[in-house]
Amino acid sequence: MKVFSAAALVALVGTASAFSTSSVKRASRTAMKESVLEEPVTVLPTQSQALPFMARPAALTGEMVGDVGFDPLGFAKTSEDLMNYREAEIKHARLAMLAAAGWPLSEIFDKKIAAVLNLAPLVDANDRAPSLLNGGLGKVSPIYWIGCLGVAAAVDLYGMKQKENANYTPGNLNFDPLGVYPKDKYGQEQMQLAELKNGRLAMIAITAFAVQEAVSSMGVVDESPLFFFPLLQTLHEYANSGYIQ
Repeated sequence: MKVFSAAALVALVGTASAFSTSSVKRASRTAMKESVLEEPVTVLPTQSQALPFMARPAALTGEMVGDVGFDPLGFAKTSEDLMNYREAEIKHARLAMLAAAGWPLSEIFDKKIAAVLNLAPLVDANDRAPSLLNGGLGKVSPIYWIGCLGVAAAVDLYGMKQKENANYTPGNLNFDPLGVYPKDKYGQEQMQLAELKNGRLAMIAITAFAVQEAVSSMGVVDESPLFFFPLLQTLHEYANSGYIQ
């Protein structure tokens, strides 16, 4: 009987030891899994990516698409400021892209359209579009300005309504009639980045158009016809003017 009791006691101790060891192993495996699942802590750079010789602006954490730490004058003090400036940037970028296309198109077709409608052309004798630097804005009909203000106000009111959505991001007007906006997050970020880059380039381009025409007193399409007219036509004009012998 004593032998049986001793054997039972040894078995119980062994079972308890095995149970304890397995519990410790399971607990250690669970801890390892939890440690693996934990997201790594992101260490923000101390210097600006765009201007490495300057400190990184505090509000520019790099999380926003197109953010390379460029804020040398320190406009964005908080994340709210950053969102407001991004909203303004996207609006100006979209308007600049329209203007960068519309400016040369007006210089190419304005006189032709005016001749068909028996109206006076808005571009001047040197094919320069009306602008603050070129002058000629007084020739534009007030109806056009009223229409522009009305469209701008309607778009702005629509954008303010979209801001009520919980998942709203700057510039997201939920306007995609052709369905080209990607469904996945990576694709969306790539398209947002492409829009920003093209918009920033367009803002530089439209400024260059105005300055170039004011300095040269010559239309952009006439000064660089290779970008706006057929190649054979441009080469023919170059030959007639003596550029090509």
